[in-house]
Amino acid sequence: MPLTATPPRALPVDAAALIASIEAYLAEQAPKTAHPLVTKTTAQLVAEALATLEAATEQATPALAAPRRLWRIIPDWALALTPARRLHGAGRQITVQQHLELTALVIQQYGHHRGGLRSRGGRRCILGAQAVLYRLGYGDEHTAQAAGARLQNALRRRGINEPYHRWNDRSERTLDDILHLIHSAAAHEVAQ
Repeated sequence: MPLTATPPRALPVDAAALIASIEAYLAEQAPKTAHPLVTKTTAQLVAEALATLEAATEQATPALAAPRRLWRIIPDWALALTPARRLHGAGRQITVQQHLELTALVIQQYGHHRGGLRSRGGRRCILGAQAVLYRLGYGDEHTAQAAGARLQNALRRRGINEPYHRWNDRSERTLDDILHLIHSAAAHEVAQ
């Protein structure tokens, strides 16, 4: 399920909304298990399953709001010190696919930047968005490196041998180009 984001200028909300949206996305990705105690008839279980399925399809993708300007412009190292990291992300293991989808989400929320990890206003390049996730504790260094390898492989499939962070920094790169690369990298390994 693709993630959607509210443009950064549209809503003045704090970073807790971003963290809540990340958590909602990860909860949605969690493996589903069978009913822990089967004490109902088959007809009741089927009816319950269909009701759950209908409710799940009616739920909209989490509506994300941009974090407050302060959260977007504080240095990346400071994200690791925030109470939000300790309370929400810290040490949370995520898959490489989830890391890539969340990287796209951060870029959608913070805005896209070329020429560095971040702009003064808080916009992020691909590496800068990965740094936000890492500093907040979503995934670890290995997850970020594996995501980088997937991004690099997605570029190679296009015949581009340039490192993805340099590809990001080219003046002709648009937000759509960046999101397309990230989503194709996330989807490619799943298809195999």
